[in-house]
Amino acid sequence: MTSTDAVTATAPVLFAYDGSELAKLAIEHAARQLAPGREALSVCVWQPADVGFVPAGGQHFDAAAAGEVRQAAEETAAYGASLAAKAGFQTRSVAVEAAPTWKGIVEVAEERGANLIVLGFHGRSGLAGHLLGSVAAAVAAHSTATVLIVHERS
Repeated sequence: MTSTDAVTATAPVLFAYDGSELAKLAIEHAARQLAPGREALSVCVWQPADVGFVPAGGQHFDAAAAGEVRQAAEETAAYGASLAAKAGFQTRSVAVEAAPTWKGIVEVAEERGANLIVLGFHGRSGLAGHLLGSVAAAVAAHSTATVLIVHERS
């Protein structure tokens, strides 16, 4: 399979959506690259206490309360799905509890048969980058699917 085949295939595309502007940009970029009407899944990975996403609507919640975090993650994933639908994809959403974040993304992609994962590269540097690592790099290293990593506009 060539990289072109991977992009034009009918398998679903997975959007790793964390509520950031960069995640929104990744959906917009993919919409310009892929045929409209493709099946897509918006995935928000969450963890109690270390949330890992920006809640849709700027809502506040108790990060130690797993039920509240799960609800916020579901709403965030649904918002990502609505952005993807506006961009021309046939979308569904799912929130998944996983640590580390990359593992949740890769597992959902495998479970749902996605052959393309789209996510933004936040490019943390310094100590934070060393300690946190790069979700995008880990997804690319551990997934059998093609990974489209979108960088911020310059």
